[in-house]
Amino acid sequence: MTSSPHSIDDEEVATDAVDMAALLRENRKLQEENESLRDRMLRALAEAENVRSQADRAIADARQFAISEFARELLIVVDNLQRTVEAAETQSVDPRIEDSALLQGVQATLRALLQTLERFGVQLIEALGKPFDPNFHEAIMEVDDLSKPPGTVTRVVENGYTLRGRLLRPARVVVSKKSGERPTGDTPAEPADGDLGVQWGSPVDP
Repeated sequence: MTSSPHSIDDEEVATDAVDMAALLRENRKLQEENESLRDRMLRALAEAENVRSQADRAIADARQFAISEFARELLIVVDNLQRTVEAAETQSVDPRIEDSALLQGVQATLRALLQTLERFGVQLIEALGKPFDPNFHEAIMEVDDLSKPPGTVTRVVENGYTLRGRLLRPARVVVSKKSGERPTGDTPAEPADGDLGVQWGSPVDP
């Protein structure tokens, strides 16, 4: 028995419909895989960018702060020169001509050294008279000083320095604290006879 043309056309349409559905499913699957690959590629690019940024920061830090240890060693020389100058300037007798020339030479050396350090980003921490800051100051002592607010740096024992804004060496300082004395004039004095009624102004029995 020969199939009619109509039935053959129906079979071809049904086959085409099945093929189209399969193609749509395959296309959807490929799209999902493509999105997954795209997401992984974007994450990989982001991670690579983070690694590059971290490497750039590490290189920049290495360039800017490579002299940290060397600068700390030079600060010891600065301290010694400053102590020499201070000791010479506080002498009670008139210095001799040769001593005066030596002092001027030490002062010139100190200025040149500080200028060189400054060109490389080393800055003095201005601590005297400033509020104590644990990020830049190291307190070695507290003293009673009614002329200063509590927590004020009253003396700098050893200068501190920063390198391009980063702490190189903290300033060793003396800090004012609250006095242990009780303030006077805030409370009424107790009367000698202990009569609290007289103290507070209450009536006294005759």
